Amino acid sequence: MTFTKYQFNNYCYWPSNPKKIIEFIGGSYLASKPDLTYKRFIKSLIDKNYAVHAYKYTPQFDHQELAIRAWKDFKSCQRSLSKRIGKSIPSIRIGHSLGCKLHLISPDGGRNCEKFISISFNNFSANRSIPFLKKISQKLEFNSEFSPSPERTFGIIKKTYNQKNNFLIKFNSDELDQTDKLLSCLRARKEDNSKGIKLKGTHTIIASAGLRENFLGDWADDDFKRNTIKQISNLIDKSI
Repeated sequence: MTFTKYQFNNYCYWPSNPKKIIEFIGGSYLASKPDLTYKRFIKSLIDKNYAVHAYKYTPQFDHQELAIRAWKDFKSCQRSLSKRIGKSIPSIRIGHSLGCKLHLISPDGGRNCEKFISISFNNFSANRSIPFLKKISQKLEFNSEFSPSPERTFGIIKKTYNQKNNFLIKFNSDELDQTDKLLSCLRARKEDNSKGIKLKGTHTIIASAGLRENFLGDWADDDFKRNTIKQISNLIDKSI
């Protein structure tokens, strides 16, 4: 039986004797309710006996602040789980879209996890990511950009990100994906062991299943979405 608890801005799902912890950060807006929007994906990981900490956040321009808060909250959840099961177990970090960036710019540079798994990495500018922002900023004569900016983000990864074991997943029908740029950035570092794979699907395929099913019932979810999520969880399990 899985024990469920919401604490430190995380939805925590704890099997009685989990083999490892999955620290998951979802994409912008989707992550405001990860227990719903990533329901099937989370369940697929729990079924493989992973404890899952799914981070909840509200989008903002200061991504560095979000990354620091998430890192601190994950540490608090990890201590809470260790106390419950009487031992410490290693963690794996998984991000989807913006969630990938938040893991990559975490204060510890990826040192305190065994592996990072990126799904549909996104590092576009604010004007590209937020509809109408470019038009509004031009009319009001102000400049608004995420912090760190896309260029600065890649600079941080090259200089301060220390995790060598990274597994990157991208989809063939994803116009928001920048996984190729991330993979090139990671491989430019010394002794890097990053690997990537391309699957069939769209940017939100791991999120849409749980959302549609919750509102419309099982009939709203199709076999392709179900099978893709199963495929991803299997790839994750084998890569760890």
